[in-house]
Amino acid sequence: MGLGRTNLQPKALTLSFSSQTRICDSQALHQKIHTGEKPYECGACGKSFSRRSNLVKHEMLHIGFRPFECLECGKNFRWRSELVVHQRSHSGERPYECLECGKSFIQSSHLVEHQNIHTGERPYECEECGKRFLRSSDLIKHQPTHTDERPFRCPDCGKGFKRNFNLVTHQRTHTGERPYKCPECGKSFSRKKPCEFSECGKSFVRCSNSIPHGKICLGKKPHKCLECGKSFRLSSNLKTHHRVHTGERPYECLECGKRFRQSQHLSRHEKIHTGERPYECLECGKTFIESCNLTIHQRFHNGERPYECGECGKCFIRSSQLLAHQLTHTGERPYECPKCGKQFRTSSHLLMHEQTHTGERPFHCPDCGKSYKRNSHLVMHRRTHTGEKPYECCECGKRFSYNTALNVHERTCMVTEY
Repeated sequence: MGLGRTNLQPKALTLSFSSQTRICDSQALHQKIHTGEKPYECGACGKSFSRRSNLVKHEMLHIGFRPFECLECGKNFRWRSELVVHQRSHSGERPYECLECGKSFIQSSHLVEHQNIHTGERPYECEECGKRFLRSSDLIKHQPTHTDERPFRCPDCGKGFKRNFNLVTHQRTHTGERPYKCPECGKSFSRKKPCEFSECGKSFVRCSNSIPHGKICLGKKPHKCLECGKSFRLSSNLKTHHRVHTGERPYECLECGKRFRQSQHLSRHEKIHTGERPYECLECGKTFIESCNLTIHQRFHNGERPYECGECGKCFIRSSQLLAHQLTHTGERPYECPKCGKQFRTSSHLLMHEQTHTGERPFHCPDCGKSYKRNSHLVMHRRTHTGEKPYECCECGKRFSYNTALNVHERTCMVTEY
């Protein structure tokens, strides 16, 4: 007897309303990939996202909220998943292995990106210029080169950055933090790969490895000013320099109308009006507008002079002083006044000189209204009103308003002792 054939009819699939809604939502979300729609905008920097959840993640960059702490090293993270991945750096666990070469990775995404090396695939394309990349992170780094947008601002000096990572690294110049040590010489650095060349993107962990490359790379200055012939390594430096010739000062102080060539110069100036000096020296009580100025000031107390001239061995408190000093060996005067052609060793000397042409006196005494070309002159003048005498003779205890007056007195005071 033949087997009876069972009549198999496809069973109708019935979905609940909530399931249908989830599918519709997923379709709508997926379609945004094709349409490019990004309806969720960050109120802090204007960056847009296709998903609300991605916006929430991004906003944590601005507020700095990191609730998940690694018990091994104390580092904090925005998400638990980030903490789990980070903990593998302590345990040594690398669960994702490449079948092609046997190399292992902490994250599955790192394995996927690594496999592109074997296939030669570069799946991430820049819509602006068509350049292709192995990793999505490399594409993200590349994209800001097409815009002038710098949403991440330093609260100390106002300098803007295209990436939050670059801001974090920059802030170490204010705090003095140097968490990375060279295994060869023991010198500490603020960056993991301190010898990084922005001109070509190449970087080195070891100091010695960077020297041969640096001689080639740093010698290149491809961006030339058509006005004066001066060359620059970076196009952004040329753009800023060009304002010396055009007189353009796009950044205006809303308080007094003074204009500046660079945004960080405006941010520094604005603190003059607010009177804000949040950084105090614990040694003498002097306060400063920026933390970097406090760091430099503290060297007067501890005697530290970290910048040494390789030519004559003279040491300096500031790197800018060393650079200016080195020009005395070369005779170079790279800063030229566009009005009269006079040349100067430092940009600060050029700025002071330019005021002789404009007659500008932006620093006003609130007590008597007298104006000065330099803030340091205003500070000294105000002592005539306050009676402040910060300079004390170590021999007799007599105090003076000016350092020069103390120097003159000390010579006579020491002579009297003999």
